[in-house]
Amino acid sequence: MTTTHVKTQKTYDVRTHGCQMNVHDSERLAGLLETAGYVDLAGLPADRRPEVADIVVFNTCAVRENADNKLYGNLGQLRPAKLRNPDMQIAVGGCLAQKDRGQIVERAPWVDVVFGTHNIGSLPALLDRARHNKRAEVEIKESLEVFPSTLPTRRDSAYSGWVSISVGCNNTCTFCIVPSLRGKEQDRRPGQILAEIEALVAQGVIEVTLLGQNVNTYGVELGDRLAFGRLLRACGDIEGLERVRFTSPHPAAFTQDVILAMAETPNVMPSLHMPLQSGSDRVLKAMRRSYRSARFLRILDQVREHMPDAAITTDIIVGFPGETEADFQGTLEVVREARFASAFTFQYSIRPGTPAATMDGQVPKEVVQERFDRLIALQDEVGLAENRRLEGHEVQVLVAPSEGRKDAETHRMSGRARDNRLVHFAVPEGAQPPRPGDLATVGVTYGAPHHLVADSGLVDRGRYAVQRTRGGDAWAALQDLPNGSGKPAVSLGMPSIGVPAASAGSPCHASTP
Repeated sequence: MTTTHVKTQKTYDVRTHGCQMNVHDSERLAGLLETAGYVDLAGLPADRRPEVADIVVFNTCAVRENADNKLYGNLGQLRPAKLRNPDMQIAVGGCLAQKDRGQIVERAPWVDVVFGTHNIGSLPALLDRARHNKRAEVEIKESLEVFPSTLPTRRDSAYSGWVSISVGCNNTCTFCIVPSLRGKEQDRRPGQILAEIEALVAQGVIEVTLLGQNVNTYGVELGDRLAFGRLLRACGDIEGLERVRFTSPHPAAFTQDVILAMAETPNVMPSLHMPLQSGSDRVLKAMRRSYRSARFLRILDQVREHMPDAAITTDIIVGFPGETEADFQGTLEVVREARFASAFTFQYSIRPGTPAATMDGQVPKEVVQERFDRLIALQDEVGLAENRRLEGHEVQVLVAPSEGRKDAETHRMSGRARDNRLVHFAVPEGAQPPRPGDLATVGVTYGAPHHLVADSGLVDRGRYAVQRTRGGDAWAALQDLPNGSGKPAVSLGMPSIGVPAASAGSPCHASTP
């Protein structure tokens, strides 16, 4: 009698907290683990999916409130699984790992690996070492080993991709710990960036988002202060690339050449995330934000002069140390004048290791909460007014798999307009629905504070048109794959060695050897 041994696939689960940089880093962590032979837990059929993966990786954030408590709470929940299966491995990376280092293993001894923001490529080797040595491996580097884009990547989307153009930050904002965790700004060569975008487009991607801690200071390391505007224009020359976005810029370095590049490059979207943080010049100075409210509002005026339909979003911190009611009123006034489409609002919380943590005048929690509630109410009012202005207008929507929580219930589909507003739209009865990655043109019938509803397709002679795209083709091709994940295959990263040869035109057209 012959016995057949079925090899059980080892699984991984990457859990991400924080910003878009972390989301993209998690795609790289997934790529590294898949290259090492592991499979995504979420991609397995329900009847073959174990309760807990063989490897669980936390990609952490040190900026969000209660980041520490969230991490250690999650680690505590995994401890029983680790006790049941000692071969299971738990790894912690990201900004909180870079900050806390060996303290993580001291507080949670069942963690196997701790790695930082500068050495995510070391994860497979650290897991192997921890398994072999039967002890926790903690490895934190003080500077970047290789630019992360050289690493294998498992993208979450078939039609949309992140592209890092720089890492690190040269600013010294007193509330922010990121520069000490991500390091000084390092820029990629333009030819390398464009080569990566072209490779993504060849795989079916029709939308890219350029990433950097201060994305518009790109070029400072290259000695070219106009490099970011040139890069945007070069993206406009890439055939098949429908949409280009970027995040996040810094107001102090946002210049006219970038505004003109946005306005004059058709595939650069009319959306801008411009962090305000505070409308009080006194608070901005205490934050070491090197602009003032008048300068901030002038930027918005210039953007709207060249792109009247641009949607502008922002970040605002409430309750920074020393903030008075007069300071807060300054923030409310800027919000009224700026007419933000939406705002990410945060209550200030102390971050150990930042200058603001030891400042006098820490604002009582109840005062911060009351101001925060007033800010939310005002922004909802502003957002509603801005969205109501779009009623009766047509928008082009890049369809997403599930942007709306109630899509099934309301029989709508969802996606993002060119200006990045969230749109829920109806598909006429009998019409073929668009696929994720396709473009739908619909008419807005209702503007809510945080989204648009476009039910024009249900109205007689109402606008509803679908453009099938290569992005939709790429999404559809993944749906019937045997792994069931619906995600693209691992890409092996882009080269980073060698200086691109200069071309006769813009340096953004340089080629990577």
